[in-house]
Amino acid sequence: MLEVTKLDFASEATHLRVVHETLKAKGVAQLALGFNDDRSIYLQRLLSNLNRIHGHGLPITHSAECGWFWDVRPAPSSFQSHGHQARSETMSRFDWHTDCSYEECPPRYFALQVIQPDRCGGGTLSVLNVDRLITLLSPFARKWLSTKDYKISVPPEFIKDTGKQHILGNLLAVKPNGESGSQLRFRDDIILPLTPKAAKALDEFKKILYGGQAEESTVHLKPEDLPRGSIILMDNRRWLHSRNEVKDPNRHLRRVRWDARPFGSCSA
Repeated sequence: MLEVTKLDFASEATHLRVVHETLKAKGVAQLALGFNDDRSIYLQRLLSNLNRIHGHGLPITHSAECGWFWDVRPAPSSFQSHGHQARSETMSRFDWHTDCSYEECPPRYFALQVIQPDRCGGGTLSVLNVDRLITLLSPFARKWLSTKDYKISVPPEFIKDTGKQHILGNLLAVKPNGESGSQLRFRDDIILPLTPKAAKALDEFKKILYGGQAEESTVHLKPEDLPRGSIILMDNRRWLHSRNEVKDPNRHLRRVRWDARPFGSCSA
């Protein structure tokens, strides 16, 4: 846990280096703001300075209608895109996934700032390390998940170009010799394997992901673990995340994604 006692931390070299190096080494960082910041000014300045000093790519847009930052909360129809509502903007459970898995260049990182936690006990954020998950896969599954034998559809609410509604690609990019930092992109409901071996590999992956072995390595962050003013920053390719049912209709997070790169590219 990194304590952020004042807004000026977002511009201080020592703080920026700690955030950058924590993300590089662990792929996840949790911050606690010691001041009110419902406009997410600290996060805006932090990302701008990570770009300027440490070479992080700038944030990407959420959809055709939204900019860098957007609110994650149970949304009325006015928040819908193309007549469809994003899963994160409902109260329903959202199973294991990585963000923007349907993009040729998915964001390397995302952040969530807690504006209002779920006061009814729902909305637990669960996270699972990809390197740990890969150790549970057979060599067969690792090989075929790394082939570009998967069709990944763009959810209707995230279509930016009507001429591009899917991509073809691999789900896994494994580091050689067991090094840490392997990458995964996954969202079960939009993936279609194109060959029998790809399908068999995906089935094995899902049995492990939803089984007891993966659960042993899962970290569950309940509302009391992420109170108002908390920010969690995560490497979107090195950690899977999920969320259980939201019980408080006033739960409110703010999300931003940044540093888009081709999937499988080397991290700096």
